[in-house]
Amino acid sequence: MTLLAIDGPAGAGKTTLAAQLEKEFASKGSVRVVHLDDLYSGWTTALGNDLTEVLDRLASAHIAGQPCTVKFFNWISMSFDREEIIEPTDVLILEGVGAAQVIVRDAGAITYWIDVEPQIGIQRVLERDGSVVEPYMHQWQIDQDKHFARDETRENCEFKLTS
Repeated sequence: MTLLAIDGPAGAGKTTLAAQLEKEFASKGSVRVVHLDDLYSGWTTALGNDLTEVLDRLASAHIAGQPCTVKFFNWISMSFDREEIIEPTDVLILEGVGAAQVIVRDAGAITYWIDVEPQIGIQRVLERDGSVVEPYMHQWQIDQDKHFARDETRENCEFKLTS
């Protein structure tokens, strides 16, 4: 069971890399990508203990070859509105801000970090998600930077890329 985690600032290209790796690994076995956007609990508490707990459960279940039930967040209603069972696969890819935090690294994940200039990252996010997220992005960048510094994510990822 292979566990991959792709992390870096918003707009860095994590989802794109996850799709490329998914395609590559799918030719050799079963693959599942979990996007952390589906696991965050909204804008203000996304990178907190709840996310760490979910990632711990996901990583532990994957390594044990067991299914894991997770709640998915609906950004329209701003609430968790459904559950999904993440079945065991040969490769599990976690992608998003916070994906390669220490709990996932300690589970033996192969970790990727993607750098991006802050203004380019914001521009990409706005192009992808629309201007509706613009009011939240400044604080998000502050919150992600605090998380990365506290967790030493970039310093501890095995592979470092620049987009």
